[in-house]
Amino acid sequence: MSQPEEKPQGDPWRAFGYIVAGVAFYGFLGWLADRWLETRFLVAVGIIAGAALGIYMTAARFRVDPPQQPDSTKSDEQ
Repeated sequence: MSQPEEKPQGDPWRAFGYIVAGVAFYGFLGWLADRWLETRFLVAVGIIAGAALGIYMTAARFRVDPPQQPDSTKSDEQ
């Protein structure tokens, strides 16, 4: 009898938190850099980079490795 397939377990609030924290943190760093360098575009760059890194962290945290399949091509002879 086969085992029922398990669905990936994850906390959606943690995933949301990664993305929001990334946007907030890197947006703030971009804002600081804008104030320091007297520019107007680094806050947008920081927000986009923070969103991308937040999505990456979410994907890395909730990634599910596929189950290991026995390798039928190898022989047991040594």
